[in-house]
Amino acid sequence: MAERAFPMLTAPPPAELARRDTESLRPHIEAAAEEMVLEIRRQVPGYACPPGSRLAPRIRWTVGQTVAHFVEAVAGGRLDWRALTDIYAEVGAYEAAKGRSLDGLQTAIRVAGQVACRRFIGEARRLDWSLETLGQITESLFVFLERVAAAASQGYAEATERMATERERLRWRLRDLLIADPPASDAAIGELARPAGWGLPRTVAAVAVHRPAGRPVPVLPPSILADWHCAEPYLIVPDPEGPGQDGVLESLLGGCRAAIGPTVPPNAGALSLRWARRTLALDGQGPAGGAEAPAGGAEVVRCLDRVPAVITSMCRELLSLAAGERLRPLQELPPHRRALFARTLLEYMKCRDNAVDAAARLMVHDQTVRYRVRRLRALMGEEVNDPGRRTELLLLLNAVVELDLIGTGAGTGPSEPA
Repeated sequence: MAERAFPMLTAPPPAELARRDTESLRPHIEAAAEEMVLEIRRQVPGYACPPGSRLAPRIRWTVGQTVAHFVEAVAGGRLDWRALTDIYAEVGAYEAAKGRSLDGLQTAIRVAGQVACRRFIGEARRLDWSLETLGQITESLFVFLERVAAAASQGYAEATERMATERERLRWRLRDLLIADPPASDAAIGELARPAGWGLPRTVAAVAVHRPAGRPVPVLPPSILADWHCAEPYLIVPDPEGPGQDGVLESLLGGCRAAIGPTVPPNAGALSLRWARRTLALDGQGPAGGAEAPAGGAEVVRCLDRVPAVITSMCRELLSLAAGERLRPLQELPPHRRALFARTLLEYMKCRDNAVDAAARLMVHDQTVRYRVRRLRALMGEEVNDPGRRTELLLLLNAVVELDLIGTGAGTGPSEPA
Protein backbone atom coordinates (compact mmCIF):
# COMPACT_ATOMS: atom_id res chain seq x y z
CA MET A 1 0.00 0.00 0.00
CA ALA A 2 1.27 3.47 -0.80
CA GLU A 3 2.59 5.56 2.07
CA ARG A 4 -0.13 7.79 3.46
CA ALA A 5 0.50 11.50 3.84
CA PHE A 6 -0.90 13.13 7.01
CA PRO A 7 -0.48 16.51 8.68
CA MET A 8 2.49 16.65 11.08
CA LEU A 9 2.32 17.42 14.76
CA THR A 10 3.35 21.02 14.23
CA ALA A 11 2.94 22.24 17.82
CA PRO A 12 6.22 21.59 19.67
CA PRO A 13 6.13 19.42 22.80
CA PRO A 14 6.22 21.76 25.78
CA ALA A 15 9.75 21.37 27.15
CA GLU A 16 8.70 22.38 30.66
CA LEU A 17 6.07 19.63 30.76
CA ALA A 18 8.33 17.01 29.21
CA ARG A 19 11.01 17.68 31.81
CA ARG A 20 8.99 17.81 34.99
CA ASP A 21 5.55 16.28 34.64
CA THR A 22 5.35 13.79 31.77
CA GLU A 23 5.85 10.88 34.11
CA SER A 24 3.02 12.18 36.27
CA LEU A 25 0.61 11.71 33.33
CA ARG A 26 1.42 8.05 32.66
CA PRO A 27 -0.41 6.63 35.71
CA HIS A 28 -3.58 8.38 34.53
CA ILE A 29 -3.65 6.92 30.98
CA GLU A 30 -6.03 4.07 31.89
CA ALA A 31 -8.41 6.32 33.86
CA ALA A 32 -8.47 8.89 31.06
CA ALA A 33 -9.22 6.19 28.49
CA GLU A 34 -12.05 4.79 30.62
CA GLU A 35 -13.61 8.24 31.01
CA MET A 36 -13.39 8.84 27.26
CA VAL A 37 -15.03 5.49 26.48
CA LEU A 38 -17.91 6.18 28.86
CA GLU A 39 -18.46 9.64 27.38
CA ILE A 40 -18.31 8.30 23.81
CA ARG A 41 -20.93 5.65 24.63
CA ARG A 42 -23.14 8.34 26.15
CA GLN A 43 -22.89 10.84 23.30
CA VAL A 44 -22.41 8.68 20.18
CA PRO A 45 -25.37 6.32 19.55
CA GLY A 46 -23.41 4.17 17.09
CA TYR A 47 -20.87 3.31 19.77
CA ALA A 48 -23.33 2.84 22.64
CA CYS A 49 -22.61 -0.87 22.83
CA PRO A 50 -22.96 -2.91 26.04
CA PRO A 51 -19.72 -3.85 27.78
CA GLY A 52 -20.05 -7.51 26.78
CA SER A 53 -20.36 -6.85 23.03
CA ARG A 54 -17.59 -7.63 20.54
CA LEU A 55 -17.21 -3.94 19.70
CA ALA A 56 -16.71 -2.78 23.30
CA PRO A 57 -13.15 -4.13 23.79
CA ARG A 58 -12.14 -2.80 20.36
CA ILE A 59 -13.30 0.70 21.29
CA ARG A 60 -11.54 0.47 24.64
CA TRP A 61 -8.29 -0.72 23.03
CA THR A 62 -8.35 1.99 20.35
CA VAL A 63 -8.95 4.76 22.86
CA GLY A 64 -6.21 3.41 25.15
CA GLN A 65 -3.72 3.32 22.27
CA THR A 66 -4.64 6.87 21.30
CA VAL A 67 -4.13 8.25 24.80
CA ALA A 68 -0.82 6.43 25.20
CA HIS A 69 0.44 7.70 21.84
CA PHE A 70 -0.45 11.27 22.73
CA VAL A 71 1.35 11.14 26.05
CA GLU A 72 4.39 9.78 24.21
CA ALA A 73 4.09 12.60 21.67
CA VAL A 74 4.06 15.41 24.23
CA ALA A 75 6.90 13.72 26.13
CA GLY A 76 9.07 14.06 23.03
CA GLY A 77 9.83 10.33 22.87
CA ARG A 78 10.07 8.08 19.84
CA LEU A 79 6.52 7.81 18.50
CA ASP A 80 5.41 5.24 15.90
CA TRP A 81 3.00 7.45 13.96
CA ARG A 82 2.49 4.78 11.32
CA ALA A 83 1.13 2.35 13.90
CA LEU A 84 -1.39 4.91 15.14
CA THR A 85 -2.49 6.09 11.72
CA ASP A 86 -2.91 2.47 10.60
CA ILE A 87 -5.23 1.91 13.57
CA TYR A 88 -7.45 4.79 12.52
CA ALA A 89 -7.27 3.86 8.85
CA GLU A 90 -8.67 0.46 9.85
CA VAL A 91 -11.39 2.13 11.91
CA GLY A 92 -12.35 4.26 8.89
CA ALA A 93 -12.40 1.17 6.68
CA TYR A 94 -14.63 -0.59 9.23
CA GLU A 95 -17.13 2.26 9.13
CA ALA A 96 -17.17 2.09 5.32
CA ALA A 97 -17.73 -1.67 5.39
CA LYS A 98 -20.71 -1.19 7.71
CA GLY A 99 -22.19 1.33 5.29
CA ARG A 100 -21.98 4.20 7.77
CA SER A 101 -20.66 7.71 7.36
CA LEU A 102 -17.73 9.06 9.37
CA ASP A 103 -20.01 11.33 11.41
CA GLY A 104 -20.07 8.98 14.40
CA LEU A 105 -16.31 8.48 14.43
CA GLN A 106 -15.60 12.19 14.08
CA THR A 107 -17.97 12.89 16.97
CA ALA A 108 -16.20 10.26 19.06
CA ILE A 109 -12.81 11.86 18.36
CA ARG A 110 -14.19 15.26 19.33
CA VAL A 111 -15.70 13.87 22.56
CA ALA A 112 -12.38 12.25 23.47
CA GLY A 113 -10.66 15.59 22.89
CA GLN A 114 -13.12 17.35 25.20
CA VAL A 115 -12.45 14.82 27.96
CA ALA A 116 -8.70 15.27 27.48
CA CYS A 117 -8.99 19.05 27.71
CA ARG A 118 -10.97 18.80 30.97
CA ARG A 119 -8.37 16.50 32.46
CA PHE A 120 -5.49 18.74 31.33
CA ILE A 121 -7.13 21.72 33.02
CA GLY A 122 -7.38 19.69 36.22
CA GLU A 123 -3.73 18.62 35.93
CA ALA A 124 -2.68 22.21 35.28
CA ARG A 125 -4.25 23.28 38.57
CA ARG A 126 -2.84 20.32 40.49
CA LEU A 127 0.70 20.60 39.11
CA ASP A 128 0.74 24.39 38.71
CA TRP A 129 1.36 24.45 34.97
CA SER A 130 1.81 27.82 33.38
CA LEU A 131 -0.78 29.13 30.91
CA GLU A 132 1.85 28.83 28.19
CA THR A 133 2.36 25.15 28.97
CA LEU A 134 -1.40 24.47 29.03
CA GLY A 135 -1.79 26.32 25.72
CA GLN A 136 1.02 24.33 24.10
CA ILE A 137 -0.35 20.96 25.20
CA THR A 138 -3.87 21.91 24.09
CA GLU A 139 -2.59 22.97 20.68
CA SER A 140 -0.65 19.72 20.42
CA LEU A 141 -3.84 17.81 21.24
CA PHE A 142 -5.81 19.51 18.45
CA VAL A 143 -3.08 18.77 15.88
CA PHE A 144 -2.85 15.19 17.13
CA LEU A 145 -6.61 14.66 16.78
CA GLU A 146 -6.53 16.23 13.33
CA ARG A 147 -3.95 13.67 12.29
CA VAL A 148 -5.88 10.63 13.53
CA ALA A 149 -9.08 12.00 11.94
CA ALA A 150 -7.22 12.38 8.64
CA ALA A 151 -6.03 8.77 8.90
CA ALA A 152 -9.62 7.60 9.48
CA SER A 153 -10.86 9.63 6.50
CA GLN A 154 -8.22 8.21 4.18
CA GLY A 155 -8.90 4.66 5.34
CA TYR A 156 -12.61 5.26 4.77
CA ALA A 157 -11.99 6.63 1.27
CA GLU A 158 -9.69 3.76 0.30
CA ALA A 159 -12.15 1.15 1.58
CA THR A 160 -15.05 2.84 -0.21
CA GLU A 161 -13.09 2.83 -3.46
CA ARG A 162 -12.16 -0.84 -3.04
CA MET A 163 -15.75 -1.81 -2.33
CA ALA A 164 -17.02 0.18 -5.30
CA THR A 165 -14.48 -1.48 -7.59
CA GLU A 166 -15.26 -4.94 -6.25
CA ARG A 167 -19.00 -4.35 -6.48
CA GLU A 168 -18.59 -3.20 -10.08
CA ARG A 169 -16.70 -6.40 -10.90
CA LEU A 170 -19.47 -8.43 -9.29
CA ARG A 171 -22.07 -6.52 -11.32
CA TRP A 172 -20.15 -7.34 -14.52
CA ARG A 173 -20.09 -11.03 -13.59
CA LEU A 174 -23.79 -10.93 -12.74
CA ARG A 175 -24.62 -9.20 -16.04
CA ASP A 176 -22.75 -11.90 -17.97
CA LEU A 177 -24.41 -14.64 -15.92
CA LEU A 178 -27.89 -13.31 -16.71
CA ILE A 179 -27.31 -13.77 -20.45
CA ALA A 180 -25.46 -17.09 -20.16
CA ASP A 181 -26.44 -19.80 -22.62
CA PRO A 182 -27.13 -22.45 -21.39
CA PRO A 183 -28.90 -20.58 -18.59
CA ALA A 184 -27.42 -20.30 -15.11
CA SER A 185 -29.37 -21.64 -12.16
CA ASP A 186 -31.59 -19.41 -10.05
CA ALA A 187 -29.40 -20.21 -7.03
CA ALA A 188 -26.22 -19.08 -8.82
CA ILE A 189 -27.84 -15.81 -9.90
CA GLY A 190 -29.19 -15.11 -6.42
CA GLU A 191 -25.85 -15.89 -4.78
CA LEU A 192 -24.06 -13.37 -7.00
CA ALA A 193 -26.82 -10.72 -6.90
CA ARG A 194 -26.54 -10.21 -3.13
CA PRO A 195 -22.88 -9.09 -2.91
CA ALA A 196 -23.34 -7.15 -6.17
CA GLY A 197 -25.99 -5.03 -4.46
CA TRP A 198 -28.61 -5.91 -7.08
CA GLY A 199 -32.11 -6.73 -5.88
CA LEU A 200 -33.14 -9.94 -7.62
CA PRO A 201 -36.31 -9.18 -9.67
CA ARG A 202 -39.07 -11.54 -10.74
CA THR A 203 -38.43 -10.78 -14.43
CA VAL A 204 -35.91 -9.05 -16.68
CA ALA A 205 -35.68 -7.85 -20.24
CA ALA A 206 -32.60 -7.36 -22.36
CA VAL A 207 -32.32 -4.16 -24.39
CA ALA A 208 -30.15 -4.03 -27.50
CA VAL A 209 -28.76 -0.52 -28.02
CA HIS A 210 -27.15 1.30 -30.92
CA ARG A 211 -25.30 4.37 -29.63
CA PRO A 212 -24.39 6.88 -32.34
CA ALA A 213 -20.69 7.67 -32.70
CA GLY A 214 -19.65 10.52 -30.45
CA ARG A 215 -22.70 10.33 -28.21
CA PRO A 216 -21.71 9.95 -24.54
CA VAL A 217 -22.70 6.85 -22.62
CA PRO A 218 -26.11 7.47 -21.03
CA VAL A 219 -26.28 7.73 -17.24
CA LEU A 220 -28.39 4.84 -15.94
CA PRO A 221 -29.76 3.99 -12.48
CA PRO A 222 -27.84 1.27 -10.58
CA SER A 223 -30.71 -1.18 -11.03
CA ILE A 224 -29.91 -1.42 -14.77
CA LEU A 225 -26.88 -3.54 -15.72
CA ALA A 226 -25.11 -2.47 -18.91
CA ASP A 227 -22.33 -3.50 -21.26
CA TRP A 228 -21.31 -0.54 -23.43
CA HIS A 229 -17.99 -2.04 -24.56
CA CYS A 230 -19.06 -5.17 -26.42
CA ALA A 231 -19.62 -5.19 -30.19
CA GLU A 232 -23.39 -4.98 -29.68
CA PRO A 233 -24.10 -2.99 -26.48
CA TYR A 234 -26.99 -4.08 -24.31
CA LEU A 235 -28.76 -3.47 -21.00
CA ILE A 236 -30.45 -5.77 -18.49
CA VAL A 237 -33.56 -4.08 -17.10
CA PRO A 238 -35.27 -5.53 -13.99
CA ASP A 239 -39.06 -5.84 -13.90
CA PRO A 240 -39.55 -4.00 -17.22
CA GLU A 241 -43.33 -4.16 -16.97
CA GLY A 242 -43.49 -2.91 -13.38
CA PRO A 243 -45.15 0.31 -12.23
CA GLY A 244 -43.64 3.51 -13.58
CA GLN A 245 -41.57 1.80 -16.28
CA ASP A 246 -43.42 3.25 -19.26
CA GLY A 247 -41.24 5.71 -21.12
CA VAL A 248 -38.29 5.35 -18.71
CA LEU A 249 -35.88 3.90 -21.27
CA GLU A 250 -36.79 6.51 -23.86
CA SER A 251 -35.84 9.26 -21.43
CA LEU A 252 -32.66 7.53 -20.25
CA LEU A 253 -31.18 6.54 -23.60
CA GLY A 254 -31.05 10.07 -24.96
CA GLY A 255 -31.57 9.50 -28.68
CA CYS A 256 -29.99 6.04 -28.98
CA ARG A 257 -31.83 3.44 -31.04
CA ALA A 258 -32.88 0.50 -28.90
CA ALA A 259 -35.03 -2.61 -28.97
CA ILE A 260 -36.50 -4.23 -25.86
CA GLY A 261 -36.54 -8.02 -25.85
CA PRO A 262 -39.32 -10.16 -24.37
CA THR A 263 -39.83 -10.16 -20.61
CA VAL A 264 -38.40 -13.39 -19.19
CA PRO A 265 -37.29 -14.94 -15.88
CA PRO A 266 -33.84 -13.77 -14.72
CA ASN A 267 -32.09 -16.93 -15.97
CA ALA A 268 -33.45 -16.51 -19.53
CA GLY A 269 -31.73 -13.25 -20.38
CA ALA A 270 -29.95 -14.81 -23.37
CA LEU A 271 -33.31 -15.49 -25.03
CA SER A 272 -34.48 -11.90 -24.46
CA LEU A 273 -31.20 -10.47 -25.74
CA ARG A 274 -31.25 -12.64 -28.88
CA TRP A 275 -34.66 -11.34 -29.92
CA ALA A 276 -33.84 -7.76 -28.90
CA ARG A 277 -30.82 -7.79 -31.21
CA ARG A 278 -32.82 -9.27 -34.07
CA THR A 279 -35.43 -6.58 -33.65
CA LEU A 280 -32.82 -3.82 -33.61
CA ALA A 281 -31.23 -5.25 -36.75
CA LEU A 282 -34.40 -4.70 -38.78
CA ASP A 283 -34.26 -1.94 -41.38
CA GLY A 284 -36.18 0.99 -39.93
CA GLN A 285 -37.20 1.20 -36.28
CA GLY A 286 -40.76 2.47 -36.62
CA PRO A 287 -43.77 0.46 -37.84
CA ALA A 288 -44.03 0.11 -41.58
CA GLY A 289 -45.08 3.30 -43.23
CA GLY A 290 -42.88 5.46 -41.02
CA ALA A 291 -43.31 6.49 -37.42
CA GLU A 292 -42.13 9.54 -35.66
CA ALA A 293 -39.50 9.09 -32.97
CA PRO A 294 -40.78 9.42 -29.42
CA ALA A 295 -40.33 12.68 -27.57
CA GLY A 296 -36.72 13.29 -26.64
CA GLY A 297 -35.32 11.71 -29.78
CA ALA A 298 -34.90 8.15 -28.49
CA GLU A 299 -36.23 5.41 -30.77
CA VAL A 300 -37.14 2.47 -28.56
CA VAL A 301 -39.25 -0.38 -29.90
CA ARG A 302 -40.45 -3.57 -28.28
CA CYS A 303 -39.80 -6.93 -29.87
CA LEU A 304 -43.29 -8.19 -29.07
CA ASP A 305 -44.81 -5.18 -30.83
CA ARG A 306 -43.02 -6.18 -34.03
CA VAL A 307 -43.42 -9.95 -34.05
CA PRO A 308 -44.54 -10.21 -37.71
CA ALA A 309 -41.65 -8.06 -38.91
CA VAL A 310 -39.10 -9.97 -36.83
CA ILE A 311 -40.35 -13.37 -38.00
CA THR A 312 -40.55 -12.39 -41.63
CA SER A 313 -37.03 -10.93 -41.55
CA MET A 314 -35.72 -14.31 -40.39
CA CYS A 315 -37.38 -16.17 -43.27
CA ARG A 316 -36.76 -13.67 -46.02
CA GLU A 317 -35.59 -16.15 -48.65
CA LEU A 318 -38.56 -18.50 -48.28
CA LEU A 319 -41.05 -15.65 -48.01
CA SER A 320 -39.59 -14.01 -51.10
CA LEU A 321 -40.09 -17.18 -53.12
CA ALA A 322 -43.61 -17.68 -51.74
CA ALA A 323 -44.58 -14.07 -52.36
CA GLY A 324 -43.29 -14.24 -55.91
CA GLU A 325 -45.53 -17.27 -56.47
CA ARG A 326 -48.66 -16.41 -54.46
CA LEU A 327 -48.71 -12.66 -55.08
CA ARG A 328 -47.57 -12.74 -58.70
CA PRO A 329 -50.70 -10.86 -59.84
CA LEU A 330 -49.41 -7.78 -57.99
CA GLN A 331 -46.62 -7.62 -60.56
CA GLU A 332 -49.24 -6.59 -63.13
CA LEU A 333 -49.69 -3.31 -61.29
CA PRO A 334 -47.38 -0.35 -61.94
CA PRO A 335 -44.48 -0.38 -59.43
CA HIS A 336 -45.63 2.82 -57.71
CA ARG A 337 -49.05 1.22 -56.99
CA ARG A 338 -47.90 -2.15 -55.66
CA ALA A 339 -47.18 -0.77 -52.16
CA LEU A 340 -50.57 0.95 -52.06
CA PHE A 341 -52.49 -2.17 -53.01
CA ALA A 342 -50.47 -4.54 -50.82
CA ARG A 343 -50.88 -2.33 -47.77
CA THR A 344 -54.55 -1.77 -48.49
CA LEU A 345 -55.29 -5.50 -48.69
CA LEU A 346 -53.25 -6.15 -45.53
CA GLU A 347 -55.14 -3.54 -43.50
CA TYR A 348 -58.46 -4.63 -45.01
CA MET A 349 -57.89 -8.22 -43.88
CA LYS A 350 -56.65 -7.08 -40.44
CA CYS A 351 -59.91 -5.16 -40.06
CA ARG A 352 -61.96 -8.28 -40.88
CA ASP A 353 -62.88 -7.01 -44.34
CA ASN A 354 -64.26 -3.75 -42.99
CA ALA A 355 -63.50 -1.02 -45.54
CA VAL A 356 -64.39 1.85 -43.19
CA ASP A 357 -61.99 0.71 -40.45
CA ALA A 358 -59.24 0.00 -42.99
CA ALA A 359 -59.73 3.45 -44.52
CA ALA A 360 -59.29 5.04 -41.08
CA ARG A 361 -56.01 3.17 -40.56
CA LEU A 362 -54.77 4.13 -44.02
CA MET A 363 -56.10 7.69 -43.75
CA VAL A 364 -57.90 7.48 -47.09
CA HIS A 365 -61.57 7.46 -48.16
CA ASP A 366 -63.40 4.15 -47.67
CA GLN A 367 -64.33 4.18 -51.37
CA THR A 368 -60.60 4.13 -52.15
CA VAL A 369 -60.25 0.96 -50.09
CA ARG A 370 -63.23 -0.67 -51.84
CA TYR A 371 -61.84 0.23 -55.26
CA ARG A 372 -58.45 -1.31 -54.47
CA VAL A 373 -59.95 -4.48 -53.02
CA ARG A 374 -62.16 -4.95 -56.09
CA ARG A 375 -59.13 -4.51 -58.33
CA LEU A 376 -57.16 -7.07 -56.29
CA ARG A 377 -59.99 -9.58 -56.43
CA ALA A 378 -60.06 -9.16 -60.15
CA LEU A 379 -56.32 -9.85 -60.29
CA MET A 380 -56.07 -12.62 -57.70
CA GLY A 381 -59.44 -14.28 -57.98
CA GLU A 382 -61.10 -16.14 -55.12
CA GLU A 383 -57.79 -16.61 -53.31
CA VAL A 384 -58.46 -13.30 -51.58
CA ASN A 385 -61.59 -14.79 -49.96
CA ASP A 386 -60.27 -18.33 -49.36
CA PRO A 387 -60.36 -18.97 -45.54
CA GLY A 388 -57.76 -21.71 -45.95
CA ARG A 389 -55.28 -19.22 -47.44
CA ARG A 390 -56.07 -16.26 -45.18
CA THR A 391 -53.26 -16.84 -42.63
CA GLU A 392 -50.72 -17.43 -45.39
CA LEU A 393 -51.88 -14.36 -47.29
CA LEU A 394 -51.65 -12.18 -44.18
CA LEU A 395 -48.10 -13.39 -43.55
CA LEU A 396 -47.02 -12.80 -47.14
CA LEU A 397 -48.62 -9.38 -47.35
CA ASN A 398 -46.93 -8.37 -44.11
CA ALA A 399 -43.58 -9.52 -45.55
CA VAL A 400 -44.20 -7.59 -48.75
CA VAL A 401 -44.98 -4.42 -46.80
CA GLU A 402 -42.15 -4.79 -44.27
CA LEU A 403 -39.40 -6.15 -46.51
CA ASP A 404 -40.36 -4.99 -50.03
CA LEU A 405 -40.04 -8.54 -51.34
CA ILE A 406 -41.54 -7.97 -54.80
CA GLY A 407 -40.45 -4.43 -55.53
CA THR A 408 -43.45 -2.57 -54.23
CA GLY A 409 -41.36 0.48 -53.35
CA ALA A 410 -40.91 2.10 -49.97
CA GLY A 411 -43.62 3.89 -48.09
CA THR A 412 -47.25 4.33 -48.97
CA GLY A 413 -46.66 6.90 -51.68
CA PRO A 414 -49.38 9.35 -52.76
CA SER A 415 -52.98 8.29 -52.48
CA GLU A 416 -54.77 7.55 -55.69
CA PRO A 417 -58.35 8.60 -56.35
CA ALA A 418 -61.10 6.17 -55.69
